[in-house]
Amino acid sequence: MLFLGLLLAALAGAVIATVLTVRGFRAMLRNSERSGRVRTAALLVGAGAVALYAWGLLHLGYAVMQAEDGGAGSAPVGPCRQAGPQVASRVVDYDISFLPLHFECRLSGGGTYVTSSVPGYVNPGTAGLGLVAATCGVLATTTARRARQAVT
Repeated sequence: MLFLGLLLAALAGAVIATVLTVRGFRAMLRNSERSGRVRTAALLVGAGAVALYAWGLLHLGYAVMQAEDGGAGSAPVGPCRQAGPQVASRVVDYDISFLPLHFECRLSGGGTYVTSSVPGYVNPGTAGLGLVAATCGVLATTTARRARQAVT
């Protein structure tokens, strides 16, 4: 069930990224003033951030699918085998995190470790693109307000 939720969230992220991209290109074609260009940048960079996060959700969903796969050879869970047989034999459960995206294996002794199920570039890339998009959005809003105040 968790896998299905992650898959739907990734699909929703892809749809949102597509909508932001289309809006960004429409804004690019309509506006030639500075606030329009910064708004275009905010929309397109925001689309990149959402798409990268959705990509990470797909990786996380695949790891959950492997972990929930029952049958022969299902213990320890698939993604937790990366640490080697000595550590993997002590795995009792797993956990996921959405912020930052990661798949974590819980050990019988109380410790945990994070697997490489989600690529290492996803979290810093999403944070960086999100920060740039937010900055561009604030700049676009500020520039548009100043332009309106200068006209009136």
